[in-house]
Amino acid sequence: MTGLIAFLIVGLLAVIVVQIGKVSDLAARIRGEEEVAQQSNDRTAVWLVAFMVVFLVLGTASMYYFKDVMLGYGPHQSASEHGFLIDGLFHSTLIVTFIVFFITHILLFWYGYKYRMREGNKAQFISHNNTIELIWTVVPAIVLTFLVVKGLVAWNEIMPDLGPEDEYLEIEATGYQFGWDIRHPGNDGKLGTKDFRLIKPGVNTLGIDWADDKSIDDVILQDIIYLPVDTTVRVRITSKDVLHNFYLPHFRVKMDAIPGLPTYFIFKPTTTTEEYRQQLREYPEWNEPYDLTDPDSKPRWKAFEYELACAELCGKGHYSMRRVLKVVTREEYNDWLAGQESTYMTTVRGTDNDPRKGQLLDIEIKERAKELKADFANALASEDVLDKTILLKHVFYNTGSAALSDLSKYELDNLTNIMNESSNVTVELGGHTDSQGDDVSNLSLSQNRAQNVMKYLLDKGLAPNRLNYTGYGETMPIGDNGTDAGREQNRRTELRIVSQ
Repeated sequence: MTGLIAFLIVGLLAVIVVQIGKVSDLAARIRGEEEVAQQSNDRTAVWLVAFMVVFLVLGTASMYYFKDVMLGYGPHQSASEHGFLIDGLFHSTLIVTFIVFFITHILLFWYGYKYRMREGNKAQFISHNNTIELIWTVVPAIVLTFLVVKGLVAWNEIMPDLGPEDEYLEIEATGYQFGWDIRHPGNDGKLGTKDFRLIKPGVNTLGIDWADDKSIDDVILQDIIYLPVDTTVRVRITSKDVLHNFYLPHFRVKMDAIPGLPTYFIFKPTTTTEEYRQQLREYPEWNEPYDLTDPDSKPRWKAFEYELACAELCGKGHYSMRRVLKVVTREEYNDWLAGQESTYMTTVRGTDNDPRKGQLLDIEIKERAKELKADFANALASEDVLDKTILLKHVFYNTGSAALSDLSKYELDNLTNIMNESSNVTVELGGHTDSQGDDVSNLSLSQNRAQNVMKYLLDKGLAPNRLNYTGYGETMPIGDNGTDAGREQNRRTELRIVSQ
């Protein structure tokens, strides 16, 4: 019904327009063509001037009305160090174009009024005027030179690359339909290398070289991007498929993500997310409910987040490339970083795709040393005899043999250092097996294993009177020998503090 009514209204308007045209023709015949043309020109000229006034007033008023939602004005001041250069450049351009806009429109509509048709008036033909030619060549050239130089200054401030001596945080953004893989360096502050030949769908989608030591602590973020305030950030940008664009509007940075052609930009966040929220809080519109359907929902300023957006139309799922970015204090950033687990350690370590499979990393050696030291300290501090026994979690043997595996040396070297620090401590090394095989063989195997551990420690310089060993065979299980996991628990080497 609504469509039918709209159709009838349009049809009626068309009929009215036709009838008005016929009436105008009839009036022209009655009053004469020249008189009608003169009146038509006068009316048009007046309406053009009126339109000019209304248009310029409303245009200026709309600029003022919407200033608080425009970047660079109201609450949306730049949140990055260089962003004020961008805002200044746009502000200068706006002033120039606004002046030209006003002048040209006033002249356009005023000339339409002033030079409307008059009986006896004749247009003047001017083939050439040096003064006018000079004005409209020199003035735009001067203005454009000013804007271009100002733009080059801003570009040189934003785009110079950084050297090894500079302090900065580098992250990597890889766009794809429809999302971003954001790679963040770990504690070493360096991103590992990539090689497109290492890309394996579902396994290594970025082609990260896991053999590079810098890759070990890299983190591929799954949700929010965290950056520390007042820190120079270099963003390395690329794409897996089509053209994307890495855009951080509140920081005034924007760069295309081009397949096969890495790009970058540099910026320094100067305002934390919480500080920006407090700026928004001063404006009434930001104190309105975030959810308009729920008057009790939190105000808009509390729900504000910096965002990463794709500024290219990369497909119909383009909208889903939005990511939240938080700028926090250095202390908050360090706490967040400490809680991140590296992608290598969580998804690659120990798998068939691990180039270091069967090797120990420096970080693992340090963690094992820290863990053993804590266990030893707890055992020394405890008065309970049962707590004086420490499981040597990383002492291993070749299958069915008493020979120590190569990886056991790290645990035993750590134990040697701890024993040297606690020079009054004497210990007993105990070997244990599972229930597979006969009792005599298991007892002998456990004794030989414990003896080999002691021999290793003696070779490292520990005094013989501080060490003893015993084999317990299968007599002291701590797990269920009916399961693989239980039997693995029972095959162990323990250290018991005898005196301290």
